[in-house]
Amino acid sequence: MRLFPGLRFVCTLLISLAVAGPTTANAETVIVTSIKPLELLVRAVATDDTRIVTLVPPGASPHSYSIRPSQRRELSRADVIFWVGPDMETFLTRLLTGLDFSDRTVALGHGPDAMGGHDTKHKVEPKEAVGHDHQHGNGEDPHIWVDPALAVDMARKIVAALSELPDQDSAQLDRNLTRFENAVKQREAAISEQLEPTHDISLFAYHSALTRFADHYGLHIEDVLTLNPELSPGARHVAEIRNKLGQAKHPCVLTEPQFNRQWWHTATEGMDVTISTWDPLATDIKPTASGYLEFQQSIADAVLRCLPEQTEH
Repeated sequence: MRLFPGLRFVCTLLISLAVAGPTTANAETVIVTSIKPLELLVRAVATDDTRIVTLVPPGASPHSYSIRPSQRRELSRADVIFWVGPDMETFLTRLLTGLDFSDRTVALGHGPDAMGGHDTKHKVEPKEAVGHDHQHGNGEDPHIWVDPALAVDMARKIVAALSELPDQDSAQLDRNLTRFENAVKQREAAISEQLEPTHDISLFAYHSALTRFADHYGLHIEDVLTLNPELSPGARHVAEIRNKLGQAKHPCVLTEPQFNRQWWHTATEGMDVTISTWDPLATDIKPTASGYLEFQQSIADAVLRCLPEQTEH
């Protein structure tokens, strides 16, 4: 069939658009993270052509969140999914360890081998996932992202996973990772110096989320107020906490905004106790490449507010 010049041009253009269309649509890498701190780590090392979706919204707890249908669809679109693992985001365990998503899911912190150089792909057999519950105070503390050394290791695993995706600039990912490692090292040194005056203060953590940060920087946590932040403690436990607070040297309670505050107000009523709030989920931290550094500083600032000269009861 003979085509006129104008018609030949139109046909050529349509064929070109048909070929180019899917390539353009697929150029953007879609990453789903379970919680905001993981998003901060991804943004620190990912390339610019990346769209990141975080599942747990501000103010919610990853221990008890319920996924929405729209978020289920985002998981279906994802090129890779990052979560801490079944010891943290229990609401995702069945979903991410199932056949639909396990091949593109990376657990950044599951079990004693999670921080090593092992395969980042992690699949839990269904019999392990059934009936699993996050029991605070038992086993390994899953709040690994608050420790900057573990966060750097997580960033390395993120880069390794992203490098396996097609059309990723591995050289740029490596440069971003090196820049992040150096920045964390510098901020870590600064925070260590800032926290020196706080080593003699009796710190009380709301629950175990602060422990890894404290251990990394050599801070002493006198006690953890509750092993399960989803439940209010009984009167006997509150009385024990009041007794420990009364015997402590300049006690400071570091609370979290995601959980019920009423009971620790009762536990500290009438006592000379400093209250400081920190957020393990980095709710108010801007999701930028430097966001994780700002998150680390925000924890340090919360501890510094425990100093006598900074005290606001």
